Amino acid sequence: MNTAIYRRRRMVNAFNMGASMTAMAFGLFWLFWILFTLIQYGLNGFSLAVFTQSTPPPGSAGGLANAIVGSLLMTAGGTFIGTPIGILAGVYLAEFGQRGWLAPATRFINDILLSAPSIVVGLFIYEVYVTTVQHFSGWAGSFALALLVIPVVVRTTENMLRLVPNSLREAAAALGAPQWRIVMSVTLRAAKAGVLTGVLLAVARISGETAPLLFTALNNQFFSTNMNAPMANLPYVIFQFAMSPYEDWHHLAWAGATLITLSVLTLNIFARWLGSQKTQSH
Repeated sequence: MNTAIYRRRRMVNAFNMGASMTAMAFGLFWLFWILFTLIQYGLNGFSLAVFTQSTPPPGSAGGLANAIVGSLLMTAGGTFIGTPIGILAGVYLAEFGQRGWLAPATRFINDILLSAPSIVVGLFIYEVYVTTVQHFSGWAGSFALALLVIPVVVRTTENMLRLVPNSLREAAAALGAPQWRIVMSVTLRAAKAGVLTGVLLAVARISGETAPLLFTALNNQFFSTNMNAPMANLPYVIFQFAMSPYEDWHHLAWAGATLITLSVLTLNIFARWLGSQKTQSH
């Protein structure tokens, strides 16, 4: 090989590798700076009162118990509403959507939902549900979060089912199993770790959403588990407290932001671990 060409290729490779490493270091620098700042200010705001007392008026002691419980209820509601719909749609696209126009149209709409701003979803639920019942509620927040869960679960379920070898389907069909039994007992069982990973990633996505809840659940200063009434939630409380001029509210806002960040980070790590376990099993 020509020495000059080989030297030039090595120089181009070294430059590209250096540029890639620099870009990675640049991104990681801001990520770790954000995490360091959150932990630095957020841990100072952590106390037992954060988890046992409701949000206080200015100048009073209090915590985030009502916001934490509200966020958990609405996140759970959105997950339980959106996950079955997402899994069923993903199963249809992977197992039954080879012909016709419905599957391509569904994929197109799902891609739009994946990239749509969450505030648009909140406005949609506000117009369709909140204006109909004429009050904000935890259910409205759950419906908005469910619309954010569905496209993530649909995409992940379809992709995971497509990774299942066709030989498994053919073996089950050769034994006389009907299509629904093949899907339930063979393909979904083989792809369950990947589907669960998608659900966890969807939960991580909706855990810190603020915009949809501004138009649906709004807020509630008091502790409440009534899903048919306005409900406190961590993202809204963080937004409200961070924009206020009160120092005690700022501490609670940092604590809430740190709590959400650590929760999302934990969910993402667990989802990645599940995904790696699935890869190793194959």
